[in-house]
Amino acid sequence: MNFTQLRVALFTLVHKEIRRFMRIWPQTLLPPAITMSLYFVIFGNLVGSRIGQMGGFTYMQFIVPGLIMMAIITNSYANVSSSFFSAKFQKSIEELIMSPIPLHLVLWGYVIGGVCRGVLVGIIVTAMSMFFTELAIHNFFITIYTVIITSLLFSLGGFINAVYAKSFDDISIIPTFVLTPLTYLGGVFYAISALSPFWQNLSLINPIVYMVNAFRYGILGHSDVNVSLSLIIVTLCCGVLYAIAYYLLSRGSGMRE
Repeated sequence: MNFTQLRVALFTLVHKEIRRFMRIWPQTLLPPAITMSLYFVIFGNLVGSRIGQMGGFTYMQFIVPGLIMMAIITNSYANVSSSFFSAKFQKSIEELIMSPIPLHLVLWGYVIGGVCRGVLVGIIVTAMSMFFTELAIHNFFITIYTVIITSLLFSLGGFINAVYAKSFDDISIIPTFVLTPLTYLGGVFYAISALSPFWQNLSLINPIVYMVNAFRYGILGHSDVNVSLSLIIVTLCCGVLYAIAYYLLSRGSGMRE
């Protein structure tokens, strides 16, 4: 395939993924906005008024970057895991794999679709947060890079989950028992520096801590961990997951059974 054909193939795959979640926007885009608004009201206003400041900011300002990142993580993951598993379930993925389209392009088509949904939900949640507090971007590059690389990371994670999933129930196991606990323990609602040394060190095992703090630094200029280290860790994790996802796709794991 020449460059034009590759470009058309990638555009078609991405366009299909975007149309998929936009067609059912009341199920894909509206729930995160409602859920995050409830977080803003309950934790930001009601609980936050009793907590006071955290990290030199009002509690509402402190939790908003974490909540935005939580919405991005959840939706990036969910989009790819559900879309790819649906293609497996309908047997349409077999036709795509046997086509002359390079497997790298197939993987990027699904992943970019997940990134688009994650970023779009992030924009919606950010717009909703403006009704509750004031935000200003401290570092534009770090903010954008963290959003993109985090969305990319969890889109790849959703792809790997879908490869191994045997039923629709399987694609909800990881979000329920892994992503949700890690996100809530990832410094979204509290400063890592406020924990005891033991729990601080334990928290550093959680990769979501680095994503939340890097994004918080991009927005507020405050982070409990080294920002450069955070970006390096997230980028390396992204590279590892991409290699795993491509390997599974090239082997046809979970698709040729």
